[in-house]
Amino acid sequence: MKRFFDIICALGILVVAAVPMVIISLMVKLTSRGPVLYWSDRVGKHNCIFKMPKFRSMRIETPAVATHLLYDPDRYLTPIGKFLRKSSLDELPQLFSILNGNMSFVGPRPALFNQDDLIRLRTEKGIHLLKPGLTGWAQINGRDELPIPIKVQYDEYYLKHRSLLLDLKIIFMTFAKVLRREGIQH
Repeated sequence: MKRFFDIICALGILVVAAVPMVIISLMVKLTSRGPVLYWSDRVGKHNCIFKMPKFRSMRIETPAVATHLLYDPDRYLTPIGKFLRKSSLDELPQLFSILNGNMSFVGPRPALFNQDDLIRLRTEKGIHLLKPGLTGWAQINGRDELPIPIKVQYDEYYLKHRSLLLDLKIIFMTFAKVLRREGIQH
């Protein structure tokens, strides 16, 4: 049921977002050098690595680490990078990761391949058995502001309480937070 929901919703959003995605692609290309998409190595279900696309919001020379680990993250942003991140429009290409089965709409956000502390804690709690999501319980309860142990506690809550009703609540709350631009540091 969840997979069917993911496919139908991803296809529907892609139809509606096709023109905005083309415009964003042009804006990224015209305002900075480098590719339109940034493909990062992420940790998926069973700790398998997959390539996750995002519209590129950072300059091409940015180190491949979590944004909060950069000394001065703002200096790496492209001219439209801050807008893409604050509006979460940089996440739209992840709809293709949902379609190909690497991600779901709701689940723990996929860790970067080098976030060893997050990966270890999630594995200890069994969270690695879940498919990562475009949004999740931790996302709506703090997003970028959460320390890793707290994020894992939220992920574990989702693991133990997941249901269609909880997924719908998370999607609705995500939409509200994105509109208010809450919980985004960079």
